[in-house]
Amino acid sequence: MVKLTPPMGWNSWNTFGEHINEKLIFETADAMVAKGLPEKGYEYLVIDDCWSLRERDKNECLVADPEKFPNGMKAVADYVHAKGLKFGMYSCAGNLTCAAYPGSFEHEFIDAKTFAEWGVDFLKYDYCYHSPIIHGKYLYQRMGLALQNCGRDILLSACSWGADETHEWIKSTGASAWRSTGDIFDTWESIKSLTKQQERLHPYNGVGCFNDMDMLVVGMYGKGNVGLKGCNDIQYKTHFSIWAFMGSPLMIGCDVRNMNDETMKILGNEEIIRINQDRACRQPMKLAGTWAGEDLLLYAKQLENGDVAIGLFNLSEEKAVARMNLDEVGLPFSTGKTLKLKELWSGEEYAVKNAAIIRELEPYDCAVFRGEVVDLS
Repeated sequence: MVKLTPPMGWNSWNTFGEHINEKLIFETADAMVAKGLPEKGYEYLVIDDCWSLRERDKNECLVADPEKFPNGMKAVADYVHAKGLKFGMYSCAGNLTCAAYPGSFEHEFIDAKTFAEWGVDFLKYDYCYHSPIIHGKYLYQRMGLALQNCGRDILLSACSWGADETHEWIKSTGASAWRSTGDIFDTWESIKSLTKQQERLHPYNGVGCFNDMDMLVVGMYGKGNVGLKGCNDIQYKTHFSIWAFMGSPLMIGCDVRNMNDETMKILGNEEIIRINQDRACRQPMKLAGTWAGEDLLLYAKQLENGDVAIGLFNLSEEKAVARMNLDEVGLPFSTGKTLKLKELWSGEEYAVKNAAIIRELEPYDCAVFRGEVVDLS
């Protein structure tokens, strides 16, 4: 499958972990539709680990846990599809999944056929308990080839955590997305750490194979499987902005049945999503700025229609002032051009004067702009 923009949807792991069942998935599908998430672009509903029995059947096929999913996975997929959503599942390149359920190692073609028969549209493919003597690129190539020959269009989302220099070989496997990080947790420290890991990986993101920074924790507030300390809404806003700006898949991790208005406002910001879903999917440029410390990140990205996106991210617990000159984005005075900016959270509009942008940011806050190139007046 070739995916032209980063996948968007919901995944069960961050909030529910092993506590998943048919009723939860049906209610989540209902909630996604009721809250208008598909209209925002969130199309995949993905069940993560812990959905199967601990052993395969006599034909070596995976079996859904009948207590959790009494009507089987085909019935779950049919319900999700009837809601206009796409259905995703989970497996692993090892003998076992991360939670010690059967993995797909040396069962790749059997499992791909099973997933196709059930109506799966998305496979998150993890990297626990994998063979220590077979390089990861061969394991992911196996499943990529199996999916491409299973008779159904199934997106492969490789979850190898960036191990074994994933970025160097992942495009050879047929994967549409690849995890570049370890697991996210619902803390600011986790968000900040994953963000700072990305700089060396920017050249490896792009159309057809997207760098996945892991699922979103927006709206979790410390509850659920990876809840821990939780974050505030400003931190969630910045988290979402960074993931969107960097071109990461946007997979909601909170309980969508109980989202508050602020969570929905963050996850539903159509202008920020538009940056994420820009079809050019160009590499972001890290800007030097003026007097920017290590916790003040400035980025720009050219968009498909000639606009420029600019993201200013304050990762520190203190106020910070972001300063940058337009020559860093290709617009020095000599061009006779400037940017007409719109800040995508506040809606504020203004034209840049003196070829410089100066913006004060509160602790943990951000500003994300979309700029139209216009003549100097």
